[in-house]
Amino acid sequence: MAVPRGITLIVGGGYHGKSTLLEALQSGVYNHIAGDGREFVLADDTAVKLRAEDGRCIRNVDITLFINDLPNGKDTAAFSTENASGSTSQAAGVVEGMEAGCRLFLIDEDTSATNFMVRDEFMQQVISREKEPITPFLERARGLYEQAGASTILVAGSSGAFFHIADRVIQMDCYRPVDITERVKGLCAQREAPAMGAPAFRMPRGERTMPAFAAAREGDARGGRGGRDGGRRHGHGDGCRGYDAGRDERGQGGGRRGRDGRGDRDGGARGRERLKVRSQGRDAFSLGKENVDVRFVEQIADSEQTAALAHLLRYGLERFADGACPLTEAVERLFAVLEREGWAPFCGSFVPCGLAKPRKQEVFAALNRFRGGMGGGARGGEMDGAKDSDR
Repeated sequence: MAVPRGITLIVGGGYHGKSTLLEALQSGVYNHIAGDGREFVLADDTAVKLRAEDGRCIRNVDITLFINDLPNGKDTAAFSTENASGSTSQAAGVVEGMEAGCRLFLIDEDTSATNFMVRDEFMQQVISREKEPITPFLERARGLYEQAGASTILVAGSSGAFFHIADRVIQMDCYRPVDITERVKGLCAQREAPAMGAPAFRMPRGERTMPAFAAAREGDARGGRGGRDGGRRHGHGDGCRGYDAGRDERGQGGGRRGRDGRGDRDGGARGRERLKVRSQGRDAFSLGKENVDVRFVEQIADSEQTAALAHLLRYGLERFADGACPLTEAVERLFAVLEREGWAPFCGSFVPCGLAKPRKQEVFAALNRFRGGMGGGARGGEMDGAKDSDR
């Protein structure tokens, strides 16, 4: 069964396989081993599993598609918080996914924030629209597809409102998918569609930059050995636009090796005092003193990908964390170096075994969850440590 682009619902009774199918689709972004059965479930290789993620950080994200007119007057066009609520984290996840080139969002109603997904008509009558800052996903899904090119596959089990916007409806019946689109459309024709009053769709604005993370340049202040070109500071001039991505960590370009001429096991020259990398299984890693929690980035396949993410982020933070380098450009440069030179520029003379290449979408996700520098330099929407708008 092929599912075309657009908005697709997966429905069915409890325990009939709705979430199981979605989990298969989220793994379908990767190549599989022929004959193991999984090759029968494939998905667009840019697909992103979207979910609520209470407590995650958000940095300068334009979430005005979904959240506006907060009662505390905070700006949502460049929104930052260290402690996001479910709906705000999911709104940011959509915009961050678009930034990462996502063409398909995978959503399970069970792991989503209810007030982000839908507001029924009775609730709209009790709480008028002008008193509700959140525009639900129900009212944005069509615009995301038609104007941003991002399709949606949604597991729905409690609200029938999504039937009215769906292009395709698949019922899971004892783990077998059945196309019931025509029957659902006939039923929808007999019922009044939910009221839609969302503001006009507008693409998120602005190009986000790499965070200005001072710790990434501490080696310069202590040892004076580090730099992009054998002595220049990491964050010089025009940020990553001026960086020669062809230079690696093996001594080319000057000043790259340790005091004794050998790279250390942490993948960098001792004179530069690189950020220490520690992988904590599949769910987290640390860079220096900063922990990066990726347990809810569900398309990370294994701990080897998490370890690779740690090395990729360290490389990016040490070179591009000047507060001026566009985030998308930094990620493109990371993958250009990886494709051309392999893991040595990221790990130094000792390349650990067991590194697995992640997708660009997971690199974006890890960068978006890196909290370094959140204490200062946020340009708007700070929530002063409190839970944000929908609490």
